[in-house]
Amino acid sequence: MRHTPLFLRSALGLALLAGVAHAAPAKPPKELPPKPSVADVIKASKADEWRPLDPENTVYMELPAGRVIIELAPAFAPNTAANIRALVRERYFDGLFIIRSQDGFVVQWGDPDEENPRPFKAKKTVKAEFTVPIKGAGAFTRLPDRDGYAPQVGHANGFPAARDPAKGETWLTHCYGMVGVARDNDADTGNGSQLYVVTGQAPRQLDRNITVVGRVVSGMPLLSVMPRGTGALGFYEKAEERTPITSVRMAADLPEAQRSRFEVMRTDSASFQAVVEAQRNRGGPWTKVAAGHVDLCNAPIPVREQK
Repeated sequence: MRHTPLFLRSALGLALLAGVAHAAPAKPPKELPPKPSVADVIKASKADEWRPLDPENTVYMELPAGRVIIELAPAFAPNTAANIRALVRERYFDGLFIIRSQDGFVVQWGDPDEENPRPFKAKKTVKAEFTVPIKGAGAFTRLPDRDGYAPQVGHANGFPAARDPAKGETWLTHCYGMVGVARDNDADTGNGSQLYVVTGQAPRQLDRNITVVGRVVSGMPLLSVMPRGTGALGFYEKAEERTPITSVRMAADLPEAQRSRFEVMRTDSASFQAVVEAQRNRGGPWTKVAAGHVDLCNAPIPVREQK
């Protein structure tokens, strides 16, 4: 083996050191070109790219701190949505409570008394609606991004949804703000008398194991700040820890003056596709690396209030 003479190695080392000493300073990270933000897209959207909430499928839950608005999704849970409307119209939820707040998971409401629960006239048993046939569930706008929980994901009339074309099934997903029906071990034990909302990172492992019946379109801050329960699974152990529910009403049953005027961006619109793209590939001076990907539950569904 040939060896470089010692004096040459020393000379090379000095030259390299000199080169380092005179090297140009590192360039700052290249800024991504400006792109429209979600706010920009919403501002530029057209009136016909928004839809009003259907009063017959809009639930107002009044809490001491304000109003929570839930949009039901009868295309995905027709029987459960109908039973919730029946429960609301017999004023079942009035005076009940927020009974559970599990950190990073869900907030749940209903009757805390399991031994002597409040009676109701609505159906006691509703067959589970974990999935429904794709045919009849409405238009589906697919996301091209890969998903670890379903063959296809996207949006259906303002709700995050997944589907399996091979089985012909579709279902709503457990994203932040989605409302599900609490149940016992048996699949058909959820009737809508106890509901929960996802307040933490999307627990997608629950998909197709619980009936998801809608989503909160306004009022999530009122629910996400509920004090965490100290009991098992975040249930409140003491009555004074629970937040009372003042009333629950269907929007259709209230005078026009008492209704909230919210619109949801149509998820089959060009502007919604631009919203998703803005979230997938954020530009501007702050973002240094565009993700090139968006998770279903991180694709925002814009909502606005009409004054």
